[in-house]
Amino acid sequence: MAVIAIIAIADWLTPPFISLGFLYLLPIASMAGFLPRTAIVALGVGCAALSELFSSFYPAGRVNRSIFEMLLLVGCGLFFSELLRNRRLRLEGERKLQVLVDTSPVAIVTVDHRGVVEMANHAAEDLLRPESASLVGQPIGRFLPELSEALVPHGDVIQFQTSIQCHGRRGTGETFPAEVCFSTFQEGNAPKLAALIADVSLAPAFGRAASRSGEVGFSSRQVAVLRLLYEGLSNREIAARLHISASGVKNTLHQVFSKAGVSNRSQMIRVLLEQHPGLL
Repeated sequence: MAVIAIIAIADWLTPPFISLGFLYLLPIASMAGFLPRTAIVALGVGCAALSELFSSFYPAGRVNRSIFEMLLLVGCGLFFSELLRNRRLRLEGERKLQVLVDTSPVAIVTVDHRGVVEMANHAAEDLLRPESASLVGQPIGRFLPELSEALVPHGDVIQFQTSIQCHGRRGTGETFPAEVCFSTFQEGNAPKLAALIADVSLAPAFGRAASRSGEVGFSSRQVAVLRLLYEGLSNREIAARLHISASGVKNTLHQVFSKAGVSNRSQMIRVLLEQHPGLL
């Protein structure tokens, strides 16, 4: 409101027939993202009235000028409001999508036009086990050579989606049979790739272990921990929810991992989905 008052005083002090009414767009645009539509309309009408009151114009044509200024200020205010509202919705949608990707039991990566990993969720880090702290910034060809060629244009067609079966290589040097579903897309003029990666050796291995030792059973505490693990909670969050120590959660996870024949959280979630959906 102080800015509006300053503009009104400056408009009043200007020489005759010079108007600073256009400056009211500045406070309206800055407040449009925080006010409801009715308040924006009221603000635009008020600023139009101030502009006409303090501008040194002839009274003739005052009504037409006021209507024009009111429509201009209100229209710009509503336009800026919608822009900011859509931006907030987009950012909120991106945040929710990022949470979904990060907590997904399926390994998900995106690769830029150079074949370098741009984004990788926790499951991808667990599956590919890069030598450095993060998979981001590393060539995807180091882990899945077939994907390094997927972004090479074939004629004019660079957007497609498919699935392949291949052998992946972890940062430790260990290889594993992988099924990869991927699709290419364009961001600006640069082609990029998004891929879902699964270690197809997990389910058969678990099935053989179960057939040898009978149905794998879990205690009530193990089931409770597994359900919270499936929800994407960390060890500390699981401990707080179940009122047990973080070391107790770690020991419980070690026990269930051993029973299921897996080595990390994402593999355990996959086994639960495929072999024990009734527990979730």
